[in-house]
This record gives sequence, C-alpha cells and structure tokens, in this order.
Amino acid sequence: MISNILREARIYEELAGQTIPDGDRPAFHLSPRTGWMNDPNGFSFYQGKYHLFYQYYPYTSKWGPMHWGHAVSEDLLHWTHLPAALAPDTLPDRDGCFSGSAVELPDGRQLLMYTGVVSGPKLLDKTSKDTQTQCLAAGDGVDYEKYGGNPVLTAADLPEGGSPFDFRDPKMWREKDGTYRCVVGNRPADGSGQILYYSSEDGFRWKFESVLAENKNRFGLMWECPDFFELDEKYVLLTSPQDMLPSGFEYHNGNGTLCLIGDFDGKTFQEEHDQSIDYGIDFYAPQTVLAPDGRRIMIAWMQNWDTLSIASLKAPWFGQMSVPRELSIRNGRLYQWPVRELEALRSNPVFYDNVTFEGELTMVGVQGRKVDVTITLRPGDPQHIYKKFAVWFGQNEAYHTAVSFRPYESVLKIDRKFSGSRRAIIHQRRCQVPQSGGCITFRMILDRFSVEIFVNDGAQTLSATMYTEQAADGFKFFADGKVSVDVEKYDLDADRE
Repeated sequence: MISNILREARIYEELAGQTIPDGDRPAFHLSPRTGWMNDPNGFSFYQGKYHLFYQYYPYTSKWGPMHWGHAVSEDLLHWTHLPAALAPDTLPDRDGCFSGSAVELPDGRQLLMYTGVVSGPKLLDKTSKDTQTQCLAAGDGVDYEKYGGNPVLTAADLPEGGSPFDFRDPKMWREKDGTYRCVVGNRPADGSGQILYYSSEDGFRWKFESVLAENKNRFGLMWECPDFFELDEKYVLLTSPQDMLPSGFEYHNGNGTLCLIGDFDGKTFQEEHDQSIDYGIDFYAPQTVLAPDGRRIMIAWMQNWDTLSIASLKAPWFGQMSVPRELSIRNGRLYQWPVRELEALRSNPVFYDNVTFEGELTMVGVQGRKVDVTITLRPGDPQHIYKKFAVWFGQNEAYHTAVSFRPYESVLKIDRKFSGSRRAIIHQRRCQVPQSGGCITFRMILDRFSVEIFVNDGAQTLSATMYTEQAADGFKFFADGKVSVDVEKYDLDADRE
C-alpha cells in the first residue's frame, strides 16, 4: 500500500509532466518529470534496465521536502519516467528522503537505502538541526515498501565524535560473497568530513566497521555523497566536499568534487592521489554503477548550489543530470569519457582538417545546440606559438558561451557571462591543462541547456549549464596568433536509436 503523500505526488507529477513539451527540456540528459531535481540516487542495473532515482520535489522548481524521482533506460540516454519511488511519509523520514543507493536482493527485489531526515525545533536564527539516519525500502522496480525496522543506522552506530546531524548519503553495494557494504558521509568532531564504512550479512542489519577516510580540514568541510569502488587495480573514493577553498586551479570555492585514488586494506583507504572530478561550474554529487559489461559509469547532478538562479524559477522544471561517463585510471589519475552509446545518436558529420587561420573564423556546417564537436588545436607556426584560442558557441548577435585556451599559462577557461544570465553568479571557471607547445584536443557535448567538455581524451572535464535562447546556435572561432585546427562535428539526434 502506498501512502496518501506518495499517491498525491504521483498524481501531480503525471499531470504536470504532460504540460512540458519535449523541446523545452534536454534531449538526452535526464531532467525531472516536473519540479525540482538534485542529486542522483540509486544508480543501478536491475531487471535489464538502468535505474536512476533522484532527489525530487515535484510541486515547484525550488528545493522542498525531498522525494525520490525515478526513471529507467536501456542505453543511458533515452529515459522513461516512472512514478515517484519514495516520499517523506513515515516517522524516520517525515522531513525528507535524502540521497542513497540501490542493490538487487537474492529474492529478486530491489533494495533502496536512503537518508531519513527529521527536523528539530527552530532555533533563534530560524534554522534547525536535522537528525539524519539511514533507512531501507524494497520493491519490484516500480513500487517500494519501507522497511518496518527503519532506521537501520542511527547515532548509536557512529564513531565517537560523529555528528548525527551530518550523517547521510549511503552508497551500498554487494560483495562477491553475497554480503553487503556501504559508505556514508559524516562530520566528525573537528568540523570537517569523514567517510564511514559499514557491513551487513543480509542488507538489513548493519554494523560499523571503520572510518574509511578522514578529511582533517584539507578539502572543504563536510563530505557528502560518497562512492567507493575498485577500478583498474586501484580503489577510488568520490565525494562532494562543502565549503571548499581554492587550491591553485585544482579546486574552487564553494561546493566542489573530490576524487581520491589509492589502496584499501579492508578497513581503511590509503590515499595516493587527489584531484577534482570536474573543473567546470555545474557538477556535483556523482554516483556510479558497474554496468553488466564491466564498465564503471558515473553520472552527476549538472548544477551548483551557488548558481541556482541561472534559470528562471518560474520554469516548470529545474535540474538535469550529466551525460553518463565511462571511467578509467590512466597515468595515476581519473579519466572520463561520454558513454559510447552516445555515438549512436550522431548524424550529419562535418569535417575540417588542418585549417590554418588567425583572427576570426566561422565554418559552414559547424553549428547547433545538440551537437558533438571535437577540436584538435596546434600552433599554425611552431616557431611563434599563438597567445590565445577561443570558440564561441550557443552564439548569435546577442549571446554566446566561450571556451578559451592560453598556451603560455596552460589555462583552459569556460565563460558563460554572455549566455543570457541576469544574475551575478559564477560565470567562469578555469583549469590548468598539461600540454606541449600549444597542442590540445577537447570534445564538446551540447544538449540545449548545457555543455560538457572533455579535454585530452578525458583527463579533465568542465561542465556548465546555459539557458540561452535556442535560436542562438552559432559557432565562431578566434585566434590571437596563427593556429591550425581540425574540427569534427556531428548533430546529436535523440530520436535515433
């Protein structure tokens, strides 16, 4: 039996979702059925399909009491919305069903693990302390019944000094021996972040094992939305630190992303390398799935908590997911690449080879807002390396978004200040790109309201949303100095199967 709260959400989303034309939302990035979307949850493969749940408030395009939205796909690009899976309708989660994960049980049911939130009394500053516990629900891929023993992890399961008010986002998986593990974000006594490690024999009764990793005030404060997995004979810990301070071009102010690569002894994680997961403006709370063919695939909320006003909050939906990305470790760092399924959407190829120019240039056939464009850049005169190269896209006489590269500083920048935004929010981000003599390659994936840039085969990525009017679909190239470029461009047609 579903609750009245969940039933009302399902009725509302069914009716409201029908009012949003397909052309008013992304073509192949998952967006909410209606209303608000943030973190991906329960990214899993179940009964022959990829399932993706998400933080969801169907009634308005602003954050509200968290539900779980739900969608499924066979190829990670064409998504079908299913009815909302969870609503805040029991005592342990009465003020929100926060982020979590999903696995398949031996009896064929899908088990969801999520953070239940109970708000405390309002304080003098009008805030409250929200108690956070971990809860379960099991179901058939559409309908889920919350576990009668919820919550299954509480303050009693925290290590000494762990905060019950910052204890969230369980990422659960099943081991080869049939037992279960999960990692959970938590705030220790030092006020920063830590990742806790738990085990279970059956997925329902959990026990604390260890503090997997500690922030110790190195990377921001609270660590949210952890994920932990083995990849290419190393272990990878992903998390999203809040309130970061910049560190050169590697980390930026605010809510960011962190990838730690190292080894695992069964209790604790030994770090060997750290890096940002994405160097752009809009990318947070990534979660991964192990695909049936062995690929580790990651998806994230393509948004930033500090830039929510970039789109009109009068719009019927807000928030979208990134393109799913295949992960690998090369040269000791994390690489990302759009899932290979994206290539099936390509049509109308346009190629230019060894085009040498300086100043401004447009190329016939290179335009669009649903496109896959790869640019290979070299100095036009190796004895005199150019000073700057830039490409404008989403461009017309009034608007554009830009990517630029300065070889002498090895800095790649994304800039959307001319994209039509009317708010003084974050419009630029930069990263330092290893390169040799001004040579660099980057692939750009555009889908109506976003761009994702994959640099040098995916060694670095930059993601950003842009809500420029769709008629602005031009591309223009600029060079301060002589450059030589190859351009490979495809339209991306989501109607192609």
